[in-house]
Amino acid sequence: MKNYSPEDEVKSSMSHAVAEIEREELDGLTIFLHAGLMVFGLLAWLTGEWAGDYKKLPHWGFFIHKHLGLGVAFFLLLRIVYGFIGPEVARFAHWVPYTKDRLKLVWEDLLTLARLRLPDRATHQGLAGLVETFGLAVFAWMATTGISLYYFLRPGQRAGGAILLIKELHEAGEFLIPVFLIIHVGAVLLHALAGDHRWRKMLFMK
Repeated sequence: MKNYSPEDEVKSSMSHAVAEIEREELDGLTIFLHAGLMVFGLLAWLTGEWAGDYKKLPHWGFFIHKHLGLGVAFFLLLRIVYGFIGPEVARFAHWVPYTKDRLKLVWEDLLTLARLRLPDRATHQGLAGLVETFGLAVFAWMATTGISLYYFLRPGQRAGGAILLIKELHEAGEFLIPVFLIIHVGAVLLHALAGDHRWRKMLFMK
């Protein structure tokens, strides 16, 4: 008789849950917008420290970070628009957890994870929808404050008054991005360990 370790039992139960999930396929444009947000968002976050040279002339760090941030804003705007006019699975009304029933699904998913099993949900439903909403909110925060700095911050001078407040709010948001990335990447790894390799479709469109 074969002995199973606790890790094997966890992986087996997770794989069983994944196998039962009936998923809605994401369309190519949704995947493209997701990839654009992740790439530009990650690069903008990694170059955040470079933007501190805005007080100097020249200020290449600020210049690079600024234009990467514009890329984030561009993809975010497209994703928001698509969230209202795109296919049902991509629309916010289909999955954002703002109703009592959807919040109940989030709570059930948390209890499922506490039992070391993956939640059995359709695309973006339950906890996955909450994480997705959190990520879009973080990017919206950074894009809004970043665009304000783009138009009103004067390179070569120190920020003051309302601009300094916006700058501080923008920098505070930088701590939320790694939180989202840890949760998001962690979820991808858990699904991959359970035999669900959706990340391949997100990266390679297949």
